[in-house]
Formats: sequence, structure tokens, C-alpha cells
Amino acid sequence: MTNLMNSEIELSAFFEQSPDLVCIAGRDGFFKSVNEVVIKKMGYTIDELLSQPISTFIHEDDKKITHKHRSALLSGKVLHNFVNRYISKKGDIIWLEWTSLYFSKSGLVFATAKDITERKLAETDIEQQYNKFKNLTAHFKSDIEKDRKYLTYELHEELAQLTAAIKMNIESVAMNTPLLPEPSKVAVEKALVISQMLIKTLQRISFSISPNVLHEFGLNAALEWLSTEFSLLHNIPCTFNNNYSEELLTKEIQTDFFRICQESLKNVQDHANAKSVHIRIEEVNDKIRLSIKDDGDGFDITQQKETPGFVSMRERVNSINGELLIESEPETGTGIFVTIAK
Repeated sequence: MTNLMNSEIELSAFFEQSPDLVCIAGRDGFFKSVNEVVIKKMGYTIDELLSQPISTFIHEDDKKITHKHRSALLSGKVLHNFVNRYISKKGDIIWLEWTSLYFSKSGLVFATAKDITERKLAETDIEQQYNKFKNLTAHFKSDIEKDRKYLTYELHEELAQLTAAIKMNIESVAMNTPLLPEPSKVAVEKALVISQMLIKTLQRISFSISPNVLHEFGLNAALEWLSTEFSLLHNIPCTFNNNYSEELLTKEIQTDFFRICQESLKNVQDHANAKSVHIRIEEVNDKIRLSIKDDGDGFDITQQKETPGFVSMRERVNSINGELLIESEPETGTGIFVTIAK
């Protein structure tokens, strides 16, 4: 009897002196008892709290999930760190983190909750700032891509067309002036070769700035073209394969993946001394991973300063909420891995 009385005294002391919200609820969904902290936080009188169903005080958007967790609790599952929102008498939102235990013999739930409203407001503010930054980044990238498209149009439709016209005029001179002196013939022939090279160069530059095939046929087709073009231009075999559904990637992410591959191949071209490059996009569990691997010189990551190319890649990956991993060692090549959620 003495032990029982001591236990009741200790429980009562905890109930009233705890800085957390403490309550006892019945299986019927009503509070049976609450400590003073609950009354102060909620702003209701004890009679108001005990006379209405607990669901009355829960935020409308959280009632369904609360009911689901309460059912699990009544079936014997201990509830840990469950978060939901309550509405005070003044109409303020209170975020609570609950730990609850159901005693089937008495049909009572013993629960304690921490007020995490300040933390949630801070998280919400951070999330809003992040979304604002993300939207701003997407806006800037969109503007940049528009500028790239315009520049591509100018290169392809204006400069390339003008160069083609010059080429045609030079060909006309060659055809209609058969008695040109030998030095002039040589100059005309060189001009024809140079004009043809200029047309191809303009076409290649316009594609690298804003590839039409990416916008018209998608990422896989663009990376197939990029790999083939890189192989032909630099005599370094480059392959692309994939095992994923392209529809899982937004147009923004497809553009970012393409730009990351461009930047990676430029690094291979400038620094790697590689004999081959392999690009792959695949689904890995609930994520999509882009990998670019070469068998070049490699480098010591701990000693490597971040180049503008790596900085650009990292910024792009951050803007799509992805993860960037760079693996390399001297004489073992380099692997660049970009992972995003589906």
C-alpha cells in the first residue's frame, strides 16, 4: 500500500511539474485528464478540454493521419515522435510531437508532447527560402537557355547562311572563270575549303550552345549525338547507354544532365589523356543516376582545387536537389556521379 501511494505521488508530481504537455485520454477519444501546460498552451478551460472530443482541437488537415496513428496505437503499437497540429482557442497553430502508450486493461492512453512550433516555423521559413532560391535559379537557367537558343539561331540561320552564300559565290567564280591564273585558282580552292570548314564549325558550335536534338527528341538522342560527335572530333571512343525511363526527368533536369555531360567531356578533352569514356543513366532503387567515367590520368582529389568546370557542375546539381560524387585517383581515371530522386 505504501509503495502504491508513493507511485501515485510520483506520477502526480510528474503530471503537474513536467514542462511538456501531459494528458490521459480514453478509448472513446476524450481527454480524461491534462496537466496545467496543456491548459496554458491550448487556452481552453479544463471543462472545455474534457467535454469535447480530442479531434475537435486537431487541425483539419491532420485529422486523417492522426486517426490512422491512433488506430495503430489502440492496437498495441507504441507511438513515438508523431507530429501533428492543434488549434488553440485563439486560433493559433501549435505543432506537437507526441509519445503515447495505450493500456488495454484500463482502456486509457498516457501521452506526452513537446511543443515544437518554433522549430517548425523555422523549418517552414527555411523551406520557403529554399523554394524561392530554387525558383529563382530555375528562372535564371530558363533565361540562359533562351539566350542560348537565340544565339544558336543567329549562328545557324544567319552566319552559317551567309557563309554558305559566300561559298556559292566562290564556286560560281571558279566555274565561270576557267582561265584564272594558277595562284588565283589555288586561292579559290582554299577559300572553298575554308568556307566549308567554317559552315561545319558554326553548326558544331551552335549545337554545343543549344542542341536542337535535345529539345526536339529528348536527352537520350542528344547524348547519343554528343558521344558520337566527341568520338569523331577527338578520336576518343565515347559510348552512351541507359536503363531508365526518360519521362521521369523534367525538361530542366534533362538540360542539366546534358550540360553536365558536356562539361565532363570538356574536362576529359583538356586534361584526362583518356583512351575511352562511358556515359550511363540508370535507375537505382528509387533514384536516377548519371555517371561519366574515363580511363585517363585521374588525380588526387584531396589535392585538387575545384576548377570552374567542377564548380559549374556542382551548382547545377545543387539546383536540382541532387548529389554529386567525384571519384578519382592518379592513373585510375575519373568517375563523376550525379544522383537525384525520381
